[in-house]
Amino acid sequence: MRQTLELAESQLVKAKESNVENKSAIISAKQELRENTQHSIQGLWGSDGFEALAALSQYANPVIDKIADYEATEGRIAILENIIKSPYFARIDFKFEDDEVFEKIYIGRAQLMKDNSYEIFVYDWRSPVAGVFYRFVMGPAYYDSPGGMVSGELGLKRQYEINNGVLEYFFDADVQVIDEFLRKVLSQNTSTKMKTIVETIQKEQDTVIRDMENDLMMVQGVAGSGKTSVALHRAAYLMYQGLSSKLSANNIMIISPNSLFGQYISNVLPELGEDNVLTAVLEELLADILQDKRLQSRDEFLENLINADKGRDIMKASIQFKTSPVFSEILNRFIEDLPTKHIEFTDIYFAGGCIAEKSILKEKVLNSRKSSPLGVKLKQLEEYILELARGHENREGYQILKKEVQKFTELDALALFRKLFDDRGYFYALTEGLSLPNNIDGIFIYTQENLASDFLHYDDSAAIALFSLKMNRVDAFRHIKQVVVDEAQDYYPIHYEIFNLLFPNAKYTVLGDINQTLEKQEDISLYSQISTILNKKRATLVTMDKSFRSTNEIFNFSSKFIGKSIDVKSFNREGEKPKAYVFDGQNDFIDSIVLETQACLEKGYKSIGLICKTEKGAINLFGSLKDRVGLKLIKRGSTEDLTGVFAIPVYMSKGLEFDAVLVCDADERNYYTEDDKKLLYIACTRALHRLNLFCKGKISPLI
Repeated sequence: MRQTLELAESQLVKAKESNVENKSAIISAKQELRENTQHSIQGLWGSDGFEALAALSQYANPVIDKIADYEATEGRIAILENIIKSPYFARIDFKFEDDEVFEKIYIGRAQLMKDNSYEIFVYDWRSPVAGVFYRFVMGPAYYDSPGGMVSGELGLKRQYEINNGVLEYFFDADVQVIDEFLRKVLSQNTSTKMKTIVETIQKEQDTVIRDMENDLMMVQGVAGSGKTSVALHRAAYLMYQGLSSKLSANNIMIISPNSLFGQYISNVLPELGEDNVLTAVLEELLADILQDKRLQSRDEFLENLINADKGRDIMKASIQFKTSPVFSEILNRFIEDLPTKHIEFTDIYFAGGCIAEKSILKEKVLNSRKSSPLGVKLKQLEEYILELARGHENREGYQILKKEVQKFTELDALALFRKLFDDRGYFYALTEGLSLPNNIDGIFIYTQENLASDFLHYDDSAAIALFSLKMNRVDAFRHIKQVVVDEAQDYYPIHYEIFNLLFPNAKYTVLGDINQTLEKQEDISLYSQISTILNKKRATLVTMDKSFRSTNEIFNFSSKFIGKSIDVKSFNREGEKPKAYVFDGQNDFIDSIVLETQACLEKGYKSIGLICKTEKGAINLFGSLKDRVGLKLIKRGSTEDLTGVFAIPVYMSKGLEFDAVLVCDADERNYYTEDDKKLLYIACTRALHRLNLFCKGKISPLI
């Protein structure tokens, strides 16, 4: 280890010296830019603007290059500082086929190579040979390299714990010892943000991370199986690959369930030495498509749905219908009708005469290429009309002409969607031959009422966004090469159609758990639906059926809330049995929650989740406890670091984990339906070490 640390320290010194020089060079280059481009900047507005722009570029490019060098070196400095703290976590002794001696190969979070040589002191965990550590026990082993499969023999598999440059312990790893190490890691308290798992990646997880064969990698992973961590490590792996397949951070998009979860996962890639990738929640993407921020978020939709009394059935029926393939087909038929029935073409007059008759304009659209979206056809029509008036651009009449033309060449998706629900007879005519829900009349009226409001409801915003994408080509995300969709079961077919149109050049990693579906029913056929919609050449489904998060006792308690459609296993870790506490009065109920919270803090737990069914319930609990416990409230839009004690609605806790969980409203009024079983499953599986349930009045019959 001493030689490794010395090499890292010497490279760190050189990198820091280099960046002192880089910083000085940037300052000099900026000064030169200021001194030499004053004339060029002024000249941009003159007749020689192109030459001035070229001169400006000549001086600006060196500055940009030097800044890029500086930032790259800063990144390397951060990596070297981490290497000095913990240079490696594993060693394998591997004898290559036809060799007589074993080669010692050390594996860490980043590669360390001797300057001006090919001697590697530490291999990156993503390197091909490192796959041997994750996938094999002693004996015959192999790995895939750029040149083909490499075979050999694994003679030693050793794991290290090194902190701040000090070796704390190591062990030679057989299966039993590895399990003990993993058990030790899992028994530790959680952190404010998701951590890397490079030291404990399991064989089946490594298979997903390193897969390069499939354009669509789908993972059905039970709660606590590490599927989100695996997806992030897969992103890091894709950024590591060779020149032909290597992705940069801005080529990857992660679709997160909410902003809190996006914050929670934000440290993983930087810890692995990579830049953070692009992240978005669904409603942000929909708002960009519709150019409208007045959208109901999924969290708002769930809060309204869970709290609803009489209106719950129609809310569920509406979203089920409007996010289905049947409604997508209705939109297709509506778009086909637009040029003949809903777009008001007019005769075009300019410079004293008619330059284009409306019948000819309509024919041009109807007879143009069928494969082109309607919006593209109309934009081409606009260019055709304006070309007829070319040469008169400076006249006032030309600008008036342009506005007149755009009245029928620019499509307002929201206005047209409202028109679809204006005329019931026309709507039903579009549905001929399609299978409609029994309560379609109720859905129609419900939609009319919602479209009259000041903001777009969750189901309508998705439908209108798809409608807009079907009519218009979107180029904003063509650079995205890999999309990670987390909590896949929360999305509907229409959402995957939207992803497919938004990210036309992307491959996908899709992760879900059908047991954590909230407002709808899903089974394993969900993944067949996704595969059909995304329509990739090579697709696979991997099942991760082992939960590593919770103790056996918490796992067994939580499992009774789900069906047996997916076999679920637990990593064997012992703990306390969950208990349910029932109280008649408010004071005793609150006192008990305070005592349990204090007990958890005394045990040294760093994150304690007080989970309620709804945001409304979390707000009420916060009001009762805030003066007695250092409590934070998590609600829509929160981006808190998860340290301390939190009151949080259950649907916002998905994907998160806490050292201890208190389910704080486990009574019969809150949890009694099949949907409520899933809410209880989600709430209980957030707990790593301790789980208890509290209720006032009668306890839920589901418990």
